[in-house]
Amino acid sequence: MPISFPVVIQTRKVSDGPKKYVYYPQIIELKNKQVEQHINRTIVHHTQQLMNQQFGNMPSIIVEMVGSFEIKNNQRDILSLTLSNYAYPDRAAHGMTYLDSLTFNVETGKQYALKDLFKPGSDYIERISNIIKGQIKQRDLPVITEFTTIKPDQDYYIADKALVIYFQLYDLVPYAWGFPMFPISVYDIQDIIDENGPLGKMLAGN
Repeated sequence: MPISFPVVIQTRKVSDGPKKYVYYPQIIELKNKQVEQHINRTIVHHTQQLMNQQFGNMPSIIVEMVGSFEIKNNQRDILSLTLSNYAYPDRAAHGMTYLDSLTFNVETGKQYALKDLFKPGSDYIERISNIIKGQIKQRDLPVITEFTTIKPDQDYYIADKALVIYFQLYDLVPYAWGFPMFPISVYDIQDIIDENGPLGKMLAGN
């Protein structure tokens, strides 16, 4: 099995005043420059989308904006990351944060939706939803409305040997509880994982 190294990440910054700055990642030094450009353009697009979402949803002028990112997985040719954007509008009770995530194969440039992680035809929605129901009960989370099921394209990221499903602010729990994250071990869903997909790569060789 050929060795795959982590990709090199460089931090870039967009600034529009002393209290408005957005940091985002760009990969460099990939052998395949087309793949590198494709992944970087996608990251920039999603960073801009988060900014646009803030400007579109705020009731008044935004006086503060902070964007950041976290690299969740950078191994076995799989890059998984989160992008966050916090904005505070003038005279608001509190600001608002949105979270986005992207998962790529750095060899091919392919971007993965949640369904792409599983074998075709597998009922990943019900399986994951049941695991989340169990975690909600176990952690005694104060859900706003009763949780029934995830969306087919639910937000997620990969962190080593875990699939992490998450929800936006207000989607599941009160604002004060932040972003509810639900880590699921790859070993708990091993039978439905696509062996050729990102989670399959995390399982390969254990």
